[in-house]
Amino acid sequence: MNLSPLNQTNIFSLDDYLLEFIELYKKKKLPTKILLSGDKGFGKSTLAFHLVNYILSINEEYPYSVEESKINPDNRSYKLTINGSNPNLYLVDTLNDKKSIDINQIRELITNLNKSSFNNKERFIIFDNIETLNISSSNALLKILEEPPTNTYFILINNDRFIMPTLKSRCINFKIFLDHKTSISVINKILGNDISNFINKDLINYYLTPGQMYYFIEFFRMHNHDLKDHDLESFLKLVFKNNLYKKNSLIKNIIFEYYQFYFRKKVNLAKSDIFEYYEYFLKRINDTKKFNLDEESLFMEFEYKILNG
Repeated sequence: MNLSPLNQTNIFSLDDYLLEFIELYKKKKLPTKILLSGDKGFGKSTLAFHLVNYILSINEEYPYSVEESKINPDNRSYKLTINGSNPNLYLVDTLNDKKSIDINQIRELITNLNKSSFNNKERFIIFDNIETLNISSSNALLKILEEPPTNTYFILINNDRFIMPTLKSRCINFKIFLDHKTSISVINKILGNDISNFINKDLINYYLTPGQMYYFIEFFRMHNHDLKDHDLESFLKLVFKNNLYKKNSLIKNIIFEYYQFYFRKKVNLAKSDIFEYYEYFLKRINDTKKFNLDEESLFMEFEYKILNG
């Protein structure tokens, strides 16, 4: 299954958020600078594409279905979007060979915005993974947000990572969240099966999002590891032994969640021998995630002091 937000005609359990945005649009109160924040994998990008399709397809032959919260794949705006040729939608994300959104991408955006639109529809700029902006690109984007073109909406998507406070202050922030029960329901729909048939119950992490769980299962399946065979501790040892955290940035971030999950479970079980490391490692994990610090030394120390201690 392709879970790319660009192709998702269905939206899972974010209907209320979408309806809120639609009502704001109908009342002409939709903010022109929106920040969608929340853990990666909740469906923030999919939500943005659904909102944009709703607005751009209003007067088209096959408009967005509000009743079903579903994109009609026959509508013109959707076809243009998946072909990368929608003149009213501009996407900015990290390039495959880059770790950050750089200044050249912002300059290209500025050039695009200076072009006159040939229709009267709104224009949308979707910034995914906004936390990867470097200082130069952040400052350049800030200037655009301070003096935005008319009839243009910016949707910035942040995966609960640090962004410049000045950038954040220019937007209306909407926190996107699903509780654990809902997340499990969503991942079951995506898999078409119960998640417990794919992974050991000890690995059902209460802090993972549906998207993270899906990619987590697919990654280990691709590397020929059956997650039903591993409890939490043996799973972490498998990750270190095979250096799996080095193979995929998304998986690396999920592994961080499992480190924290490991400590929470141990502390809840009153494993006093790791109490002295609990606050120390949680702070190191949080700082590494938040500020994009080098994770190699953290992983090595965790393996030496905790898993092999």
